[in-house]
Amino acid sequence: MTGIEAFVRGLPKTDLHMHIEGSIEPELMLELAARNGVTLRWDTPEALRGAYRFENLQSFLDLYFEGCKVLVTERDFRDVTRAYLRRAHEDGVVRAELFIGPQSFTERGIPIEALMSGVLAAMEDARGAHGMSVGLMISVHRHRTEPDAFAVLNQVMPWKDDIIGIGMGGAEVGNPPSKFARFFRAARERGFRTAVHAGEEGPASYVREALDLLHVDRIDHGNACLADPDLVRELAIRRVPLTVCPLSNLRLKVVPSLEEHPLKAMMAHGLHVTVNSDDPPYFGGYVTENLLACREALGLSRDAIVRLVRNGLEAAFVTEEERQALLLRLDAYVRMPVDG
Repeated sequence: MTGIEAFVRGLPKTDLHMHIEGSIEPELMLELAARNGVTLRWDTPEALRGAYRFENLQSFLDLYFEGCKVLVTERDFRDVTRAYLRRAHEDGVVRAELFIGPQSFTERGIPIEALMSGVLAAMEDARGAHGMSVGLMISVHRHRTEPDAFAVLNQVMPWKDDIIGIGMGGAEVGNPPSKFARFFRAARERGFRTAVHAGEEGPASYVREALDLLHVDRIDHGNACLADPDLVRELAIRRVPLTVCPLSNLRLKVVPSLEEHPLKAMMAHGLHVTVNSDDPPYFGGYVTENLLACREALGLSRDAIVRLVRNGLEAAFVTEEERQALLLRLDAYVRMPVDG
């Protein structure tokens, strides 16, 4: 391992855009399928990994939702969440903010209590075992209706104090943020921070709608904003965080190659970009692999990597006191002498 690789791996970093149901490693997916009597199309981890060849976001979502079927009991949700947090801790993640979309499970009759209890128990385990800071984001599906989203919001209210924010993901094209304007207003009125996937496969106008109509605190992805110079200036001035997922963009063919990823251009425009893992097993890397791959493909300097990590800490949905403590931890790490 080179000195710079060791440096990047050791950085106290965030992962602010990661889906719990998209974090199931193939071995665990097959184990859960056997546990719950669920039949999958793949018999071995190698066969499942071989299916991770996607043409676009929808082709990924088809496999993603099939994988969701192995999550049935409270224990399943706890095991999957705990496995990701254990791996994230090894990756140097000090603050993880995790999405989960209850609709994939409640539509199959799985009690919302099983999902929430399992995920929250795993988060508490990670806090105790690793000293990690962990937050839970509830995500709704944009291909469903706004009344469906309101139903989720009402379902999770008993756990309001355990949820840091409300987000929205799923098939973007044809499902603009404006479709959910009343839902996001209600989420804000109930005290939640908000985020929305926009500008991944959708146009820059979707990012504009997220800002002007949904008034979200963060944009998940946001790549397409570069097509609108006025939007770029506004995002930069307002320091709206963009949770970029480079390896996800590569695997879903949002970009033809990592060398052509807009991350470096976004940084040059002064955008508040962060690097995240999205659905790490499916896309070939956790947050450190994303940072290292971008460093190599885009020629990012050590200072640029530190800037991206600092952006993540500044964008996290934490108290200002916790943020300052995490930033001090980063500063102390950066000052340490590094070989290589």
